[in-house]
Amino acid sequence: MPEAVKIIVRGRVQGVGFRPFVYRIAAEEKLSGTVQNNMDGVRIIWEGSRDRIDRARLRLMNERPRLSRIDRVIAEAIPPEGYTTFRIIESDRSGKSELVIPVDSAVCDDCLREMRDPKNFRYRYPFINCTQCGPRYTIIEGLPYDRAYTSMIAFEMCADCRQEYEDPLNRRHHAQPIACSTCGPELSLIAPDGTALGNGEKALGRAVDTLEQGGIVAIKGIGGFHLACNAADQEAVARLRQRKGRPDKPLAIMAASVEQAKRIAEVSPEEERVLRSPEAPIVLLRQRQVFPQSIARAVAPGVGTVGIMLPYAPLHHLLFDDGTYQFLVMTSANPSGLPILYQNERAVQYLSGISDCILSHNRPILHAIDDSVVRVGQDLPFFLRRSRGYVPDPMATQMSVDGIAALGSQMKNTFALGRGRQIFISPHLGDLSSVEGMDHYEETFAHLTRWMGITPKLLAVDRHPLFSTREFAEKMGVPTLAVQHHHAHLVSCMEDNRLSGECLGLILDGTGYGDDGATWGFELLHGGAASCRRLAHLRYSPLPGGDKAVTEPWRNAAAMLICLLGEEGGRLSKMLFPDQSAAITIIGRMIRRKVNSPLAGTCGRLFDAVSAMLGLCRVSTYDGEAAVLLSETAGDPPEPAEPYPYRISGSTVQELDFTQTLRKIANDHLNGVPVAVISRRFHETVVSAACRVTRRISSEHPEYGKRIVLSGGSFNNPYLSRRIAGELRASGFTVFTHHRVPCGDGGLCLGQLAAAAARQD
Repeated sequence: MPEAVKIIVRGRVQGVGFRPFVYRIAAEEKLSGTVQNNMDGVRIIWEGSRDRIDRARLRLMNERPRLSRIDRVIAEAIPPEGYTTFRIIESDRSGKSELVIPVDSAVCDDCLREMRDPKNFRYRYPFINCTQCGPRYTIIEGLPYDRAYTSMIAFEMCADCRQEYEDPLNRRHHAQPIACSTCGPELSLIAPDGTALGNGEKALGRAVDTLEQGGIVAIKGIGGFHLACNAADQEAVARLRQRKGRPDKPLAIMAASVEQAKRIAEVSPEEERVLRSPEAPIVLLRQRQVFPQSIARAVAPGVGTVGIMLPYAPLHHLLFDDGTYQFLVMTSANPSGLPILYQNERAVQYLSGISDCILSHNRPILHAIDDSVVRVGQDLPFFLRRSRGYVPDPMATQMSVDGIAALGSQMKNTFALGRGRQIFISPHLGDLSSVEGMDHYEETFAHLTRWMGITPKLLAVDRHPLFSTREFAEKMGVPTLAVQHHHAHLVSCMEDNRLSGECLGLILDGTGYGDDGATWGFELLHGGAASCRRLAHLRYSPLPGGDKAVTEPWRNAAAMLICLLGEEGGRLSKMLFPDQSAAITIIGRMIRRKVNSPLAGTCGRLFDAVSAMLGLCRVSTYDGEAAVLLSETAGDPPEPAEPYPYRISGSTVQELDFTQTLRKIANDHLNGVPVAVISRRFHETVVSAACRVTRRISSEHPEYGKRIVLSGGSFNNPYLSRRIAGELRASGFTVFTHHRVPCGDGGLCLGQLAAAAARQD
């Protein structure tokens, strides 16, 4: 007697070949019924014998497609309806969405083999894809994921593509971006003035010629435009920097293969796995000790790491197949501080005078997305930037977060949306200080809330009164909950590690608005999602000129020395910065009179000050430059070093005082002690102070327990992350670091949302 079962599969099950996979199982197990995409996932009806249905259900879990992820399976017995065949039926768009939007994926090996096969009708087609690879999030207009609701709607399938698309046993069955040179998108090459220079193979050939001749080409990829040049050509890299106005910030490069990447960087097996993964992020790798001659020094000046990714779009592979270069600079084409550039007309408008030509195409990008950036290593946060390949995959949570939205930070922004017990984090959106940045933010927010079927009923925002997200929240007209910046960091790391209850949190950060109106960023906290208390912090010092002291670290250094050491600090400042003697006198007056000199006690500003004192970075050209350059001098792995003297004082809330540290650093530098030695001692001082105050408070308050999370942007520093985690473990603490979201402000929204969920009525 035949039996029947209805199965609902939720997770990443659309746009990944799941229905053809179910069809194949049904055919092999001789089951009848249907499979359908709908707004809550994939719905399967199987009819047949009990043992065949049981085998099919087991295979459903064990043989799932490469890009799929099953979060939940709901099965119930139903009366048989007498199906005689198994069919894939039309999607059902009714009901509230519970879908997971599929992520963009690097081109698969099967498609690459076909693209390079002269006998295949997609030979050298730069937009080849299948259900296991290609664009997803960036081309979707609506859900469920069907071609009619993507930017491919403008391209009518030819007979050959249609045959594959409709064949349930073909790997391109219902591959929504399916196309070929007969019916699909086409490359075009455009001059800086907008003049068409050629299409198809001609466009590709001229772009390759330009790169080989030292030119700069803007290339439209999966999520936006990159600026590319030959990474081995020093003059070309310098020209790109000059034209883009990016003098020093390290540039990401694309290597032709893992083998080529290994020529210039140390690549561990795990790093190789991540490089080759479908997500294809930029992986931050340690450069080989002898500087490689195969890339220009200007690619990553002053640092010992290099960000490398592999080709992830078919077009990237063709550029390497046809060119003599093995490494291309691939840096985002957007203006500094503005959103990613992804629309053809805006690219032509902006890139005139920057790129020598634009290699574009006519498949619209509906939703821009940056490349993800990761670092692999024990005790290191995995994500520096979580975006393409990982977004918008949800994170499961133990709390009900339905209808809660967390708006994130001002810099390195991401926002989070709650649906049921799932948290969706947006792509990296960056700086919200510009009108364009906020426009992009609001547009992305509107799209994701609509797709997810979420109507926000509660907004979590940062406590800083001047963040752009506060104004956005006011326009939404929804109840708002303010979450202190470092409390959000604490909860973000707890949620990242699925921790409940309360624990200690060591938060080393750049900038965060404190409960007392000062800028916090070197904090020991205790608490959980609902609340936390401050246990220790860095002694405050003024920031004369506010943001100007952040972008010009020498001002911050002089202010710290003057504030902490008085007249002696003023003399040391003028010896360290002799060309700024008059300005230092003015800074002293500003501090004494408390004029435009907000108080701050942050790890980021402490690092900035020492970096300036050592002559590494007196004026920053990009966010975090001073701290990055200082961390590079400390060594990785670190060498043993003796900490400088410092003080810990206070009772209820303890204070870390680095006055003696800064005095010794100034004198050591003026007396010719090597920068690397000073840097290692300073790093070790921060490690010692952070761990010592944690041990002291833990011994005084055993009720706080031994769980501790490490969060905040300063934990992107490998020395601090590894040494602090190791020292605390040696002292009996259970240490948790970030793995699923960045430790900096790119992960802040996760903590904001969890805190709001715990505090909602």
